[in-house]
Formats: sequence, C-alpha cells, structure tokens
Amino acid sequence: MTESRYASLSRDELAVLVPELLLIGHMIDRSGMAWCISEFGREEMVQIAIEEWAGSSPIYTQRMQRALGYTGNDVFTIFKGLQFDIGSPPQFMDFRFTVHDRWNGEFELASCGALLDVEPMGDDYVFGMCHTIEDPTFDATAVATNVHAQCRPVHRPPRTPSDRQPHCHWTVIIDESYPPAQPIPALAVISESKAATWQLDDIDAADEGLADYSGPLLADVDFTAFSHSALVRIADEVCLQMHLLYLSFALAVRARANSDELAASVGRRQLTGLAGLGAQRIKNALKLPADIAGALRTFELHPLLNPIGYVRADIGGNTIAVHPSPAHDDGAWITLC
Repeated sequence: MTESRYASLSRDELAVLVPELLLIGHMIDRSGMAWCISEFGREEMVQIAIEEWAGSSPIYTQRMQRALGYTGNDVFTIFKGLQFDIGSPPQFMDFRFTVHDRWNGEFELASCGALLDVEPMGDDYVFGMCHTIEDPTFDATAVATNVHAQCRPVHRPPRTPSDRQPHCHWTVIIDESYPPAQPIPALAVISESKAATWQLDDIDAADEGLADYSGPLLADVDFTAFSHSALVRIADEVCLQMHLLYLSFALAVRARANSDELAASVGRRQLTGLAGLGAQRIKNALKLPADIAGALRTFELHPLLNPIGYVRADIGGNTIAVHPSPAHDDGAWITLC
C-alpha cells in the first residue's frame, strides 16, 4: 500500500472533489451506452446496462460499507450505501429517505438527473431505464446488504402528468420470507478482479473530523464533516467503483461483440467521452490553471490513473510514464490508452 494521490489535497478540496468523482462515475453510462445502441441496438444496450451494474455494484457497495464502518443487514445500511454510490451521485439524483424500522423503508427521488437526461428521447427510453434496468439493478444494490431485500415501485416514470413530483417513489422491504436474490454470473467474474480485492490504507481515526459513517442515517451527507483521511479513502474507493463498473461493462460488451477489436473500440469510445468531461470537471472544481502544470495535476487526480498502485504511473517533469500494473492485469481503462 502506498499513500494516495488524493492525500496531497486539503480537506476542503477533497470535500469539493469527492462529489465530483461520484458524478464522473455516473458519466460512464452517459458516454458508453450511446455506442452500445449504435453497435448492438437499444434492447441489447438495456441488457448491457443491467449486467454492468449488477456485476459490479454489490462488490463496491460492500467495499464502501467496510471502509466507512457501517456494515449491517438493514434498511439503514442500504440507504447509506446509496449516498456513496456512483449510481446515485448527490444533487444529480436527489434521494429522500424514510425509515419506518430496520426492515421497512421508502425513498423518493425529488429530482432525478438521469430521468431528465432520458425524457427527451421518448417513453421507450424512459421505460427501459426506469423499469427494465432499475428493477434488477436496485435489487442488486440492496442485496449487497441483505439477500432478502426487495425494492418495489410505488410510482415511477414515464411521468403522468408530465411534471409529476417526486420523479419516482420506491419501497424497500427486508423479509425473510422473500426468496433470496441470486447474483448474475458476471458478479463472480468481477469478484476475481484485482480491483475487487484491492487494499487501501485504513482511515486514521485520530484525524480531525468523522472517520466513519457508523452514526445515524443523514438526510444529506455533509462531505466537509469527514476527516482528511476519510475523504482520501472515499475518493480512492470511488475510483475503484469506476474501474469495477467499467470491467463489468467490458464483460457485457465482449459477450455481444463479434471481435475483440470491436469490444475494445466501444470501451475506448466510452473512455474518451468520459475522460475529457471528467478532466474538465476536476479542473473547474479545484480551479486548476490552464497550463501544463494544471494538466499534469488533473491527470494526477483523474480516476483513469487512480488509486495509486492499482494504476502505476509517474506524473511530473512534464511527462506521464505508465508502467505495467494490476489495472493492466484486469484489463481496466488504462489498457485502452
């Protein structure tokens, strides 16, 4: 284990950057799914999305639980996990939680950026996201905490009337009588990756600020309340979420591509779209200069090259040198460069 590249940022800078990283992780789909539609059609794109999330989110959900000390088997644990998931970045997706007891809860999306992205494309796309994709993937996220958890809609889009609020409303119920959810085969494959088991430094409990999320479920996470050490760990975990999601995406794409070249091409196009937008958001969020030093600093903090050790790269002296690393063994993003 080696000190994180994010350790060089101040606590205030990290509190700004972590939500940005969560949002950058959500852009993986925005960039990749358009190419899946063009290569495989809309119905296959939907199936790729299901396999991508269901093959990775149970792994990274449990990683964040362990990192922040809120492991459990109840609704509180499920809802905390959603607050640190690239599938539900704060503000872009405004989750509102209600907990009746440990085994019964509800959530609403007061506003869903993903829905606002898709609605202009028509009801078929909305139905694909809010029904076909969400049914198995919400359950996959929940069962990372308890295999007897079920997420079920009270209402969801397409919206009737067209300005209906909140955008959707779901119940989350854990009941031992529910048949245990079964993982998809991709989950076992992704679980064997270096990213899934990559060890990061423990959070320093002596650092000023919150070292974990073992306390009550909060309506909104205040990232400024966490310690510098905790924010560094969260940032690295979010980068691993992205690598795991891409590995699962790549697995689903390879199953449908008629050649390795096509599969790599879809992955590269996804990364190209994500890399530039992500870099721009990092630069703007941290007010980095528009020069070589600013560009190198952006590379240092970009999820493509993090966490350190998983991706081995020397950045400095106006150069970037990438070395063989566990990310190459996994076939992660860096292999597309």
